[in-house]
Amino acid sequence: MRSQGLVALLFFLVSVNEAKVFQRCELMGLLQKAGMEGYYGSTIGDWICLTFYESRFNTRSLGGRNPDGGRNYGLFQINSHWWCSTKKGRKTNGCHAYCGDFLDDDIKDDIECVKVIARQPSRLNAW
Repeated sequence: MRSQGLVALLFFLVSVNEAKVFQRCELMGLLQKAGMEGYYGSTIGDWICLTFYESRFNTRSLGGRNPDGGRNYGLFQINSHWWCSTKKGRKTNGCHAYCGDFLDDDIKDDIECVKVIARQPSRLNAW
């Protein structure tokens, strides 16, 4: 009986920590609802292509160290050197966000940050 409880607990912990891997059409719908079509000259296709090649649509994708010393976080691979803080509670850098928040299944904050990035002169070339 005790082993069944342990197995159930392990299953729960694993399922809670699983990444959300979007289907292309599912993500496309969310991006359209968020107003990303035509946002500063970008298309939904641009964002789908970017997220596929950056993270394979995986919200928990965490990149290795970049030459700038930062790491890339989440679905959009948002760079910690420029756009978010790696310290909880400290929200410095361009998006005033904690990088760990880009690793969860809620992509609203990710989208708000990429809107900040897309408004920069380099637009999508930031990636």
